[in-house]
Amino acid sequence: MNDDDRPLNLDVPDHLEYSEEHVWVDASVSPAIVGITEYAANKLGELVFVDLPEPGGRVEAGDEIVELESSKAVEPLICPVSGTIRYVNRDAADDPSVITNDPYNEGWIVKIELDDDEPELLSADEYLRIIR
Repeated sequence: MNDDDRPLNLDVPDHLEYSEEHVWVDASVSPAIVGITEYAANKLGELVFVDLPEPGGRVEAGDEIVELESSKAVEPLICPVSGTIRYVNRDAADDPSVITNDPYNEGWIVKIELDDDEPELLSADEYLRIIR
């Protein structure tokens, strides 16, 4: 797929997996990294506050684990995976714009040690079909 096929020139990296709630997961590393997609970052606008969970907490797929507050809205981050939160992005707590300015690198939100069950996530191509 070339860049011309991507909606609004959004970056949707092929090596990540996605949820219908616009959350990306990089399960190629352990613990898995979770963040919001560029599409979600654009919809939210500049973040002003991020309410992060405490490391060590248990999450189930479908749980609201983070609250993202922007000048436009307050949105929950719906976790697409189950496991134990191992790390939170303290830089994002200090400066929430990290998440919206660089959602796929420094903009990660939490790192979760996944349960053994495979999460039901979308490929980059499947996710692109949703946001078109």
